[in-house]
Amino acid sequence: MTGFHITPLMAPERAAQIARGLDLRELPRDFYDNPYPVYAALREHEPVRRMPDGSWLLTRHADLVEVYRDAQRFCSDKKPEFGPKYNHAPFGSSEHPAPLYQHHTTSLVFNDPPLHTRVRKLIMGALTRRAIAGMEAGLITLVDRLLDDIEARGHGDLIEDFASAIPVEIIGNLLGVPHADRGPLRAWSLAILGALEPRLTPEQEALGNRSVSEFTAYLRELVADRRQHPGDPEHDVLTRLIQGERGAAGSAGEQLSEAELLQNCVFILNAGHETTTNLIGNALVCLHEWPQVRERLIADLHRTRNDAAAQEALMTPAVDEFLRFESSNQLGNRRATTDCRIGAVDLPAGALITLCIGAANRDPAVFADPDRLDLARTDNRHLAFGFGVHQCAGLSLARLEGRIAIGRFLQRFARHRLSAPPVRGGRARFRGFLSAPFVLE
Repeated sequence: MTGFHITPLMAPERAAQIARGLDLRELPRDFYDNPYPVYAALREHEPVRRMPDGSWLLTRHADLVEVYRDAQRFCSDKKPEFGPKYNHAPFGSSEHPAPLYQHHTTSLVFNDPPLHTRVRKLIMGALTRRAIAGMEAGLITLVDRLLDDIEARGHGDLIEDFASAIPVEIIGNLLGVPHADRGPLRAWSLAILGALEPRLTPEQEALGNRSVSEFTAYLRELVADRRQHPGDPEHDVLTRLIQGERGAAGSAGEQLSEAELLQNCVFILNAGHETTTNLIGNALVCLHEWPQVRERLIADLHRTRNDAAAQEALMTPAVDEFLRFESSNQLGNRRATTDCRIGAVDLPAGALITLCIGAANRDPAVFADPDRLDLARTDNRHLAFGFGVHQCAGLSLARLEGRIAIGRFLQRFARHRLSAPPVRGGRARFRGFLSAPFVLE
């Protein structure tokens, strides 16, 4: 037992009150602690909600799927939205765009074809099923080394000492970042993604701009070296991005510009780091709130400890349920390219749309008993990885990392307990923890 509540309950009256006045730019503390009752109130009473800034918030699973499915009517280009947000004194202008603007309008996630198609194809070429299967042995070695360090101390932090260390190493390997250079990667990622919050403080904006500048300056040197000393394009994503698409008979095809190359390297780190950290951390903390589920999972892991196939069959649906139950990425965005209708609501061309993934993943129209953690849930159509052409390119890698990290941690440290209340990240878009101290028993 922890002796403290991790996710406080919220009374229906309070959830209804927050839902009626919801403004993503001005969220109360208890929303960050537990947004799901508010999402439920919105789904039931106002599933297509006009926000105070004129944008629209969608909370039903079916409505999100409709938007994800139609990339023509609902585009991912954020230049009209991010221009006013980032390009202003003292950080940028239309003549000299701010680093955050340059990054978020060039990266894969906020682009449409043809750039999106080209970059995604290059990344996916290094994330084939065979390539990901080939990463498993190295991932197990990494996880076991982290667990050895924790065991030697007798205590640790689920986030800093474990969950966040895994994706930094995996993405660092994919890009070929030398181990000695990986120290700043997590801080850069947190700062750049933190600048995507609905409400951006001057301090967050300044840190985000500085982080993009520092990261791209480092990458210029790394890219210059990789041009001179290419890696194996079957495994080295940076080499693939540098070489670009291959034409007929292996001739050089279309290549990315220097800006496209640098900003999508930044994107690969950010996309692979924060969401996977949250997946692993959220899962391990969540199990402390569901002790019976935790004990059953540990017993099943022990029972199948000598059967790799059985453990994979056990952990694969468990990882998807953790992704559904506590979605790493809670919010997404699109822009309507034409007048359209969502549900029973007409939206004008140019409307900015926020897709509430966290709400859709607990929609009772799709998920039976959605507020219950069920690690054996079948037909789990969660949207934690998005849907359609923009579905996460690294979803298979994230699932592998989650399966190995969560499974091996629980097998090794079945009797660990949280020693202090976990500290949430305090962000609406990316739901996770900054720290979760624990001790071994």
